[in-house]
Amino acid sequence: MTTAAPSLDFGPYLDVSVHSSAGADAPQRLENQDNYLVIDSAGSAVFLYEQAAQRQQVAGWPGGHMRVAVLDGMGGHGRGREAAEAVVGGLLDMPACHTLGELSARLDLLHAQLQEEFGCDPSTGKRPGTTLTMLELRSGKPALLYHVGDSRLYEIIDTQVTPMTIDHVPATAFAMGGLLGEHEWWQQVHGEHRCQISQAFILGNAFANPAELADGLYELSPRNLPSYLYHLPDRRALELDPRAVYLLASDGFWACADPGAWLARWPALFKAQPDARAMTDALFAEMSSNPPPELHIDNLTAIVLRPLVHDDTAAPIASEQLCGGEP
Repeated sequence: MTTAAPSLDFGPYLDVSVHSSAGADAPQRLENQDNYLVIDSAGSAVFLYEQAAQRQQVAGWPGGHMRVAVLDGMGGHGRGREAAEAVVGGLLDMPACHTLGELSARLDLLHAQLQEEFGCDPSTGKRPGTTLTMLELRSGKPALLYHVGDSRLYEIIDTQVTPMTIDHVPATAFAMGGLLGEHEWWQQVHGEHRCQISQAFILGNAFANPAELADGLYELSPRNLPSYLYHLPDRRALELDPRAVYLLASDGFWACADPGAWLARWPALFKAQPDARAMTDALFAEMSSNPPPELHIDNLTAIVLRPLVHDDTAAPIASEQLCGGEP
C-alpha cells in the first residue's frame, strides 16, 4: 500500500489522503495499473511510477492551487500501467488551469499526443488506455471536474452516497440512444458489476459510433445525455459542500455482486474516523477484512478529500478557503 506523505500542505481548510494497492487479497504477481496524482498548495506532488510512490516539486506552481486525480490503466488492452504513468507525467507538466475551457483544451491535447506516441500494439492491434477522474482546485473559485472512463467521484453526506460522475460504459451509450430508461441505467451501472468500457484516455471512444473506436474523446454533456443525467456532465465547475466527504476512486471498490449494499456501508465507516488519512485507512482495511460478497480482485486507488468546515447551515465552502487563502 502507498500513501501520500503527511507533510503535504493542503492549507487549513482542506484534508486530503491518497492510498493505492494492487487489490484486496491480491496475489503478489498482480500488477498495480492504477495511479494517482496529488499536487498540494505549495506545488509538492505525489504519484506512482513503476508501482512505487514518488514525490516531486512542480516548478512554477501557483500558491493555493491544487490538483487531485485518480487513474485506472486498462490491463485488458496491455500497457495499462504505462498509459496511466504517461498521463500522470503529462499532468505534472501541465500548468495550473484557471478555466474549464483551458483545462479541457490542455487535456484533449494531451490525449491526442499520447495516443500518437503509444500507437497500437502490433500483437493485438489495440491502443492502451486509462481512466482519468480529476479535480482542479482553484483559489477563489469552484473546483473544476474532468472525467473520462469508469472511475468515479462520490459525494458522501450523512447517510447518502451520491455519484458525481457518469461511467463511460455501454449502458450509458444505450441510455444516450434512448434504449435504456432511468431505472435500467441505474441498475446496470450502479447495481451490477460489469467490466466493459466505452471510452478511455488515450484509447478513444465508442460513443460516436459503437461499431468502431474513434480517436477523440466524446464529452458527455446536456447536449447528448438523457434528462435524468443532465446534471452530471463530464466537465463542469463544482462547488464543494462543507458537509461532505469526497471520494475519487477506481472501480475495484465496487466490483462486486451488490455494489449498492457495499456503498451503503461507507458513511458509517467514514463518520467514525477523525480525518482523511483515517478514512482511507478504514476503507482499505474494510476491503481486506470484511469485503463485500463476490468481490472481483482488482487494483484499488482512492483519494479522500474533506473540507474542514462542519457547520450544517453553511453554504458550499468558498474555494479560497479550500486552497488555504484568508477566510
